[in-house]
Amino acid sequence: YSKIWPRNVTELTYRFNTEQEANVFVSFQPLVHVEGDYEKVMEDFRGDDFPCTDLSNNELAKTHIRHLAGGRSNAHHERLFRFHFPESPGALQRFLEALDMKWNISLFHYRNYGDDFGRVLVGIQQNHGSKCEGMNHFLEQLGYKYIEETNNPAYKKFLR
Repeated sequence: YSKIWPRNVTELTYRFNTEQEANVFVSFQPLVHVEGDYEKVMEDFRGDDFPCTDLSNNELAKTHIRHLAGGRSNAHHERLFRFHFPESPGALQRFLEALDMKWNISLFHYRNYGDDFGRVLVGIQQNHGSKCEGMNHFLEQLGYKYIEETNNPAYKKFLR
């Protein structure tokens, strides 16, 4: 998140692949008052060993692949939630900072639809033996509207 901030993220898809690898699809608005801002962001990612591919002019990626990015995972002990994030600066940062470090975000999808809230899908892995009460407390304290989708048949068929 700190690599993109303070730029406006318009879409973000993340999916856990292995302990060492994840697939990330991100779309953001470069800062218009900073010359070469987009190129600087790409350089920063690459400089920190985050390989990236510029898909700005790739119609297949913009039209279809962005909706399919991520796919299935066998992330253990994953719970899936739909959230309504407030469309305000810092909403994602507040979510990330409130997360218990014992948990791993295994799936993340955000897309700006122009509403007063952002529709966010999040998979969270709880370590084996981790108490659900901690997760439930986190969800209640966060204050964002959410629905757990762990038992949703679409999740089981297409993302598990």
